[in-house]
Amino acid sequence: MPRHFLRDDDLTPAEQKEVLALALDLTDDRFARRPYAGPRTVAVLFDKSSTRTRVSFATGIAELGGNPLVIESRASQLGRGESIADTTRVLTSMASTIVWRTFGQKRIEEMAAHATVPVVNALTDQFHPCQILADLLTIAQQRGGLADGDAALAGRSLAYLGDGANNMAHSYLLGGATAGMDVRIASPASHRPDDAVLADARAIAQCTGGSVTITDDPAAAVDGVDAVLTDTWVSMGQEGEDGRDEQTFARFQVTDELMAASGDGVFLHCLPAYRGKEVTASVIDGPRSVVWQEAENRLHAQKALLTWLMDHPDENTAVHALPRKEVR
Repeated sequence: MPRHFLRDDDLTPAEQKEVLALALDLTDDRFARRPYAGPRTVAVLFDKSSTRTRVSFATGIAELGGNPLVIESRASQLGRGESIADTTRVLTSMASTIVWRTFGQKRIEEMAAHATVPVVNALTDQFHPCQILADLLTIAQQRGGLADGDAALAGRSLAYLGDGANNMAHSYLLGGATAGMDVRIASPASHRPDDAVLADARAIAQCTGGSVTITDDPAAAVDGVDAVLTDTWVSMGQEGEDGRDEQTFARFQVTDELMAASGDGVFLHCLPAYRGKEVTASVIDGPRSVVWQEAENRLHAQKALLTWLMDHPDENTAVHALPRKEVR
C-alpha cells in the first residue's frame, strides 16, 4: 500500500522533520528534485474554491518535473454522481499521485482506501495538513529552528485564536504536537476542538515532549509565544451557521495589544484574511506579519511532501503507536 497524507499525524515526528528539512533544501534550490520527471501526472481535484492551494500545487508539480492535471470536480463525473471508488480506480491507473481539496474527511479516506498511489489532503472540513507544514516551516525560519538543515521546532510555541472547532485548529493541534511544540488554542467555549482530535494531540504530545492547552482567554494564550495565528471566523461551507458572528469571536481578534503580549511573536494567517474581523490591518500589514512568506512556503512544503511520498513507496501506513478516535 502507498503512503498517504490525509491528516497531520500521518507523519511520525521523525518523518515530519525529514519533510521540513527537505522543504528547507527546496527553498534554496527549487529544482533540486525531479520525482515526477517524464513527465508523470499528478491529478489535483477541487471540490472547493482555491487560490494558494491551486497555484502552489500546480507550480510545485511542474517544478518537480511533473504534469499537474487540475480537475474541477463539478465539471467531472465525480461531480455528477460517479462513486469515489470508481473515480479513484480510473485516476490511479493514469496518475502518479492524487491531491484532493474536498469536504468531509471520510471522502478522502474512501479515496485512499481504493488508491494504489499516494493521496494527499489539500483541505477537508476537518483538517488542513499541507498548510500546517508550511506554517511550521515558516516558524522554523523565523525563530532560528534551523540547525544543519534541520527544522527543529521542539520547545517552540504557537497560539491559535478564533474558531477552535475548524480544520486549522485541528491541524495545529496534531501538527504542532507532532513537532513537539507547546500548542495553545484560544476559542469561545462554543467552538472548542473536536474531543477525538484533542485526545490524539495530547497523546502525541506525551511522546514528543510537547503540550496542548485549550482556553477561552486570548491574552493568556499568546503570553510569550513564538507565533500567533488565526483564520477566518467563517470557513467555506459554514456560511449562515448559528453562532458564527462577530459578537461570538470579537474577543479573539488579533490586535496590536495581543501581539505585544506575545513578546516578539510573529503573526501568521493561512489566508484569505478579512481585515477588521479576525485580525486588524495594523497587525497583518505590520512588521511582525510573515503571511506572505508563509504563503510562498506552501510551494516549498508541498513539494517536499510530494517528493518524500514518492521516495517512500509501498510502505506500511500503520505508523501510529496510538489508535485514533473517530472525528465527528
